[in-house]
Amino acid sequence: MTQYFDSLETRSDEARAEALTHLLPQQIARAQVLPGYAGALDGFDAAQMTDVANLARLPVLRKSDMGRAQGQAAPFGGLTSRAAHDFAHVFQSPGPIYEPGGVAHDWWRMGRFLHACGVGRGDIVQNCFSYHLVPAGMIFENGVRAVGAAVLPAGTGQTELQVRAAYDVGVTAYAGTPDYLKVILDKAEEMGVSLKITKAAVGGGALFPSLRAEYAERGIQCLQCYATADLGNIAYESAAQEGMIVDEGVIVEIVTPGTGTPVAPGEVGEVVVTTLNPDYPLIRFATGDLSAVMEGTSSCGRTNLRIKGWMGRADQTTKIKGMFVRPEQVAALVARHDSISRARVIASREGEADVMTVRIEAAGGEAEHFAGSVAETLKLKGRIEIVPPGSLPNDGKVIEDLRSYE
Repeated sequence: MTQYFDSLETRSDEARAEALTHLLPQQIARAQVLPGYAGALDGFDAAQMTDVANLARLPVLRKSDMGRAQGQAAPFGGLTSRAAHDFAHVFQSPGPIYEPGGVAHDWWRMGRFLHACGVGRGDIVQNCFSYHLVPAGMIFENGVRAVGAAVLPAGTGQTELQVRAAYDVGVTAYAGTPDYLKVILDKAEEMGVSLKITKAAVGGGALFPSLRAEYAERGIQCLQCYATADLGNIAYESAAQEGMIVDEGVIVEIVTPGTGTPVAPGEVGEVVVTTLNPDYPLIRFATGDLSAVMEGTSSCGRTNLRIKGWMGRADQTTKIKGMFVRPEQVAALVARHDSISRARVIASREGEADVMTVRIEAAGGEAEHFAGSVAETLKLKGRIEIVPPGSLPNDGKVIEDLRSYE
């Protein structure tokens, strides 16, 4: 097996940027004519959108927007460039939200990750992602086919049968959630069965360092990816295990939660993704997940942008004094004053009453100067504390709830 899935992985920054000068305008032009965007992209000249930095001018598409669109134009909300009957699959995720699926070569872009895991011809992959309604099972199956390996479509549950099949078939690789592999391995030991699994491609949950170490002790290299039902693969680990490398078929931005404004390099923010899939041109789709860009490139030789992986959820909407405070309101507060660099709302309790404290990063000024803006944008009055620039934690949070619910 060659070291890389294809030559795109080792392109120079200049070559990747040059490719996007053609691909990005084409994708935005496809989206502009789709009814699901309902004029959201009107007034933008797609031909001029040749740079990733230009994306910040476009609105963010959120899951709630998708749900509303699907309610008006089932099943895909007018966001696909093909009719539902022209896709190979139609999936239903919780919500419900409907997603299309294709069977063309590496349609979900999972092959790149599986190749990085060392999976290829000669392997049999036990695919323990669900095949029931949701797309996870087919996402990974499509990727396994892209690297030339065989698939045991195991799905979830029935662990004893999973062990029996893995042994009888000679499974060499596992695909599924991080923790279910341990369930299979432990059951195999209990049954006195020796399995041949040496590779694991996981997603859909946290891969804790202790669990990865346990798999390594059992002779299994376990790597993880970051993927969603709407977008397919977004980023993935290589054997170097130095963060997650962004897939070549998507563009990733990290923005301030509740906005579409990119954060400074290295700061934690919400992951926003633009796909280059012509069948399903999602433009600036907000995942609701937090992450941050890492400096430099991976020592494995892959040159694309790296992110730190999943770092929590961006939707920090919190009810204080009976009123919801949302991240976009905090962003609006920051935007009202040039002197504010960042702000953080903290919900706490004193006695039996909610307390809202607003910490504002500013070079100077009195708290009273911002009181009117706080009340107008957050719809609540609270304490205001001025803190020096750079003093708020770099964790992506703009709303922090310190109240105990136990």
